[in-house]
Amino acid sequence: MTQKVLFVLGLLFALSPFASPPLALFLGLVFGLFFAHPYLKKSQRFSKTLLQICVVGLGFGMNLHEVLKAGKSGFFYTAISIAFALSVGWLLGKLLKVGRTNSYLISVGTAICGGSAIAAVGPVADATDDEMSVSLGTIFILNSVALIVFPLVGEYLNLSQTQFGLWAALAIHDTSSVVGAGAKFGAVALAVGTTVKLARALWIVPVTLTTAAIKRSGAKIKYPWFIGLFVVAAVVNTYFTFGAPLYNALYDLARIGLTATLYLIGSHISVKTLKQTGVRPLAQGIILWIIISILSLWLIVQGFITL
Repeated sequence: MTQKVLFVLGLLFALSPFASPPLALFLGLVFGLFFAHPYLKKSQRFSKTLLQICVVGLGFGMNLHEVLKAGKSGFFYTAISIAFALSVGWLLGKLLKVGRTNSYLISVGTAICGGSAIAAVGPVADATDDEMSVSLGTIFILNSVALIVFPLVGEYLNLSQTQFGLWAALAIHDTSSVVGAGAKFGAVALAVGTTVKLARALWIVPVTLTTAAIKRSGAKIKYPWFIGLFVVAAVVNTYFTFGAPLYNALYDLARIGLTATLYLIGSHISVKTLKQTGVRPLAQGIILWIIISILSLWLIVQGFITL
């Protein structure tokens, strides 16, 4: 009875305005580590479906005009950085002997847009709840660090607003953290970071479809329906602006749903799971993020990457 009450209370908190994605995931992990899950199988099935629905809802927060505007100069940089991050992530995963799916999810989350990318690619890659939770946990920890560290480094190095915005867009995982760091640094940094990050986030679609094709190469290809609807939502939000209030509401609901999903996913993790997983995925995520952050910063400061 105690486990049921605590689980429901945690879920209600995850649905409240006071919860953030990292906090919801943390609470879910705490519950999973210290209590027996009262609804494990049902929760696992529901969280997978809810995750896909939330990905669709996030499409209502994407404006393709802004993406194309940033893409004139930022698209090339994002393409190169994504290819580089996926390649280095794959190599680190091999060297550290991280499980193939965990390694791929962490690499995709680092390369594209953190939790949103993992949420989109995970179901297509047939990732387990354990693999999703470990990957998301790694990404959210680094997001929290970046939100604090990046503005301090930017100020110490006297980066311009444009330089900082570009660096944040290329090196910070989640869009929300890019927005937070950019807002701390200045209005121009916020604008640059947000637009370039949108161009980077759009790569969710081809990467997810490619993953689906490769994963199911030996059988009939089953493309992820929710990615198609994600694109439709982005198109609707961009070209049918009369429904903006509704789109904003759907986007907000998707973010709330994603937060609740992270709580559910975290609650599926047990001590046994962590022992089986180990610290290698976290090490991979940290090393990959440090490489991307330092290299992109150096290229920006040296003038090789500009807008």
